[in-house]
Amino acid sequence: MPIFEYTTEESIGSVYSVDTGTVLVSVSNLDALRKLQVNHLVVLRSSRAGQHLIGLINKIMRKALVGVNENEAGEVQDDRSLVENIVRVSLIGTLLDAVGTDQNVFRRTLETVPEIDAPCFVLNGEKLTGFMRAISKQIVEGQEPLSLGKYTLDEEANAWIDGNRFFQRHAVVVGSTGSGKSWTVARILEQVAELPNASALLFDIHGEYAPLTGDGISHLRVAGPGDLDGARTLDDGIIFLPYWLLTYEEMLAMLLDRTDQNAPNQAMVFNREVLEAKKSYLEGVGKDAVLANFTIDSPVPYALGGVVDKLQELDSEMVAGARSEKQGPFHGKLTRFVQRLQSKIGDRRLGFLFNAGEDAMRYEWLEELATVLLGSTTVREKGGVKIIDFSEVPSDILPLVIGLVARIVFSVQQWTEKDLRHPVALLCDEAHLYIPERHETGISEAGLRSFERIAKEGRKYGVGLTVISQRPAEVNRTVLSQCSNFVAMRLTNAEDQAVIRRLLPDTLGGFADLLPILDIGEALVVGDAAMLPSRIRIDEPNNRPSSATVAFWDRWAADVVENGIPAAVESLRKQRTGD
Repeated sequence: MPIFEYTTEESIGSVYSVDTGTVLVSVSNLDALRKLQVNHLVVLRSSRAGQHLIGLINKIMRKALVGVNENEAGEVQDDRSLVENIVRVSLIGTLLDAVGTDQNVFRRTLETVPEIDAPCFVLNGEKLTGFMRAISKQIVEGQEPLSLGKYTLDEEANAWIDGNRFFQRHAVVVGSTGSGKSWTVARILEQVAELPNASALLFDIHGEYAPLTGDGISHLRVAGPGDLDGARTLDDGIIFLPYWLLTYEEMLAMLLDRTDQNAPNQAMVFNREVLEAKKSYLEGVGKDAVLANFTIDSPVPYALGGVVDKLQELDSEMVAGARSEKQGPFHGKLTRFVQRLQSKIGDRRLGFLFNAGEDAMRYEWLEELATVLLGSTTVREKGGVKIIDFSEVPSDILPLVIGLVARIVFSVQQWTEKDLRHPVALLCDEAHLYIPERHETGISEAGLRSFERIAKEGRKYGVGLTVISQRPAEVNRTVLSQCSNFVAMRLTNAEDQAVIRRLLPDTLGGFADLLPILDIGEALVVGDAAMLPSRIRIDEPNNRPSSATVAFWDRWAADVVENGIPAAVESLRKQRTGD
């Protein structure tokens, strides 16, 4: 049956101005005016039978029709007829009343606008509950829905969003420190993990998602200095990312000093020697088909030690001259490049790149890595939601390393046959660290390039992107502009608020004014996945991330505390915790 059956007496006012997506309503009932609140919902009668327009109040005004009215004695008269009460409403969709069925349908479209003098009604009480339930029912009856929590407007109604559209069309989860951002991400991940063929990767920068457990969740960690000795297999959950996975530009971003006058020679010689080393490897394993078509960027193993030896040989080469030996064409021009390369190879912090071991030199190793990264729960026979801990990766190359993982995922998806392509989602925690708005080094630029491509083309190849950050103002604008879903929690910084405001539809710009006053665990949810722009209180996840703020005052007030400094200093020296 239809949700909205109003009588004329229930009207709060009538329409007196209509724009494309905005309506001004004149309110004559003062009692009704006092009960109205910004961001609450109203219903307007459509010009079409069986349809009602849903609007969001974004401003309540009282406007004087004329100036101050005085009587003959000069006394001010309290004449309320000289004041007009105006409510500005942003139209957000249309509810099609049930006709011959019990299903009311809400659509985020406006096929009509209200007529002048059309009545306006407040959506509250049982009608609000019925409307929210109708929206939830629509989503639940679709493909696997994603539950976030309860609507702030009506805490009896569950808030669902469309899981397909949320990941297909990319998403943004933002909020200041302590706003409940990690809580929200954990809530989403736990539901993804319950799906029998889930495939998602969460880039965990600080190790705060370690408490998340379950059959559908597995934990991986990029190898640190303490993992370089002993067994090195992907089954242990320790990930090595050998140097041969890097593209030519990514290697140069790490090794080449662009200000060096010999930089062009160094880049050219390195290119040539790496190509020769890859060719030699392919010949050794009998991969003639690959040999005919590979490029400098093809992910083919090669012996970096042999490349270093060749570069050193060229750097000190003497050739025959007219009368005696003379310096070769690259004599002394490769010295600094070789020194930088040797320094990187010897840095144990970069062991996951340069000391991955013989196992990672196998031709089949990349397939095994790709299965770990992209494999669903069924394919891996382990959790399809992979939480990758990057906490031991040096911060100066973090953008490059995370960009490398993202590029591998995208490239494998791109080259997978369309009928066999299984979707995978990338959730980028602390995204401002490696998807920056302003990149100052070649390393950050190389990593950013992968995410820009995923944001633009990922949907075609089944790669979804979820950007998670406490500083949206520092996240790349190109990436953010491609995201169609927003879960915005409390933001107190004016620059961050401005970014979200610009990303919201024009009719909902005022919705962003709520950002600084949201409660902890409360979010504004807007986008293709949400039937209705809503303020939602996020439900608590089963396992909380270890991101709770330290209680300074309480800890300082404690009589006894344990001294953790000696263990911390030793861990700092060993570059490893827990031993």
